[in-house]
Amino acid sequence: MKTEIVIGHGTGGAPVSFDIEELLATRLLVQGNSGSGKSHLLRRLLEESAGMVQQVVIDPEGDFTSLAEPFGHVVVDGAAYSPGEIEALARRIREHRASVVLALESLEVEQQIRCAAQFLTALFDAPREHWYPALVVVDEAQMFAPAVAGEIAEDTRRMTLSAMTNLMCRGRKRGLAGIVATQRLAKLAKNVAAEASNFLMGRTFLDIDMVRAADLLGMERRQAERIRELERGHFLALGPAITRVPLAVKIGPVQSGLKARAEGLMPLPEAAPEDMAALLTRDLASEAARPAPPPPPPAAPRVDEVEASIARAEERQVPQPEELRDSGAVAGRIEELIQALACEEGIAFQSASAQYQTFLSRCRRERLVGPMPDMQSFRRRFAIAGAGLDELDAATRERILTLAGTVEEDLLAPFLVIAKAAHAGETQVDEEALARAYGTSSPGRIRRLLDHLERQGLVVVRQDFGGGRTVMVPGLEGLAAG
Repeated sequence: MKTEIVIGHGTGGAPVSFDIEELLATRLLVQGNSGSGKSHLLRRLLEESAGMVQQVVIDPEGDFTSLAEPFGHVVVDGAAYSPGEIEALARRIREHRASVVLALESLEVEQQIRCAAQFLTALFDAPREHWYPALVVVDEAQMFAPAVAGEIAEDTRRMTLSAMTNLMCRGRKRGLAGIVATQRLAKLAKNVAAEASNFLMGRTFLDIDMVRAADLLGMERRQAERIRELERGHFLALGPAITRVPLAVKIGPVQSGLKARAEGLMPLPEAAPEDMAALLTRDLASEAARPAPPPPPPAAPRVDEVEASIARAEERQVPQPEELRDSGAVAGRIEELIQALACEEGIAFQSASAQYQTFLSRCRRERLVGPMPDMQSFRRRFAIAGAGLDELDAATRERILTLAGTVEEDLLAPFLVIAKAAHAGETQVDEEALARAYGTSSPGRIRRLLDHLERQGLVVVRQDFGGGRTVMVPGLEGLAAG
């Protein structure tokens, strides 16, 4: 069986071949700045070898989904599946030798990284009987194998580095040939780059990247300037699967790709000025009337502001009404104050101590005389009021509160919101209500909250990469999803 493909032509017009069988054993590193033709090179390599070997593409930008129609690749949308389903898909891909493109463009960066890491790990961990040869192409590899810690969480960085290291260092025995492409060599983990024996180096301008590229190509550092002068679509090649000495190659044409992508200049629209003005201003008022994103939560008041508020309240104090001199009436009024406070806009974003001080100041203002709830009792009653448990029947309310008996005080309010929604059998948990109960506008904090509640055995969470979330509370009928 033929194992060589032509990826382009050298300086004299001679074809430059790529031995796919040798590539399976020696792996490939592609480097080039944005606009250097790196994606074009990968597409040429994939198209020419499509009939020879199974191909798996990790595609963070959606550049390679067009391979599906002419070459039969299966496009897998990472946002549509849960982590467990992504791993199961990877195992089936190895079993059935399917060529696939894992499209991640609809996910946030950290979710892209976690999805790709779990997918690669499942490919690597496939049963021995499914160790068929496959090219695994990872575009924008500096995202998935960063040289230094960035803005992603540390556990995510460890997960993705482990997956990429396994692919490049130990994947050969499992039939996996890693092809990693990066814009910046300096941003790619050295232990991942060092495992490649074949190199295709495109245009780059930063000195640190040029020096690393020259070192990998075995060139003297004074020759590194040559890399800066490369034209778009031109690469310096070296490696046992291509050539034993550095060779300049111009990548050949491709069959697939984004036809609508504009290269260079293109004619401007020919619409008349009045037609263009109509296009720009049509239905502008309705678009402007769309709800704006919620404002950031108000900052918690400073201690001196709380004290001043208490002082002003005491100055406005009036004699206690006759009807509130009865202890039962006082207790009822205290409950009403807690209910009213829990319903106020922005109160959940204040600290528990600020909430308690506000409550006490209102009690003083109304000259309520009697035992006041302590801080712990207030927080519990405040959480119950904020979750709206008083709307439920007594038996259900007691059942939820029994389940909440072991919940930490600062997590009680969001747990009660989840439990109420789960009992009602709602198809969605109100994300805004959950964020308001927890006093945050951060999706990350909500995610960590649910993870913590799940570790405590209080909820069961199923979450897919697209952001869909299903939460079940053991002991309650009903299901809640957000």
